[in-house]
Amino acid sequence: MRVRRSLPAFVGAVTLALGMTLAATTTTAAAVSPTAVQNPCGFYETHSDAYYNHCTSDGSKILIEIDDWGPNTVKCVGPGVTWIGEAGDVDGAWYIGRTC
Repeated sequence: MRVRRSLPAFVGAVTLALGMTLAATTTTAAAVSPTAVQNPCGFYETHSDAYYNHCTSDGSKILIEIDDWGPNTVKCVGPGVTWIGEAGDVDGAWYIGRTC
């Protein structure tokens, strides 16, 4: 008798837990905007170009170091996406901890 009564309760609890997990996953996926996926924060490159996206809401300008041919260069970038060169010429870029 105990097994017959507890089995439906167990199945119901598992179903509820799976349903909540799927709902949370759907909500998280919907919260990511297409623009954020296309233009991630920091360094990224497309097939032909390299960019740095300074994601900020305070309007600050920062210094980034660009790993390009020869000695690395430093550049001041403002909020939003900045083109930093051709993809074949840039190996990466990062924030160096200073504003400009």
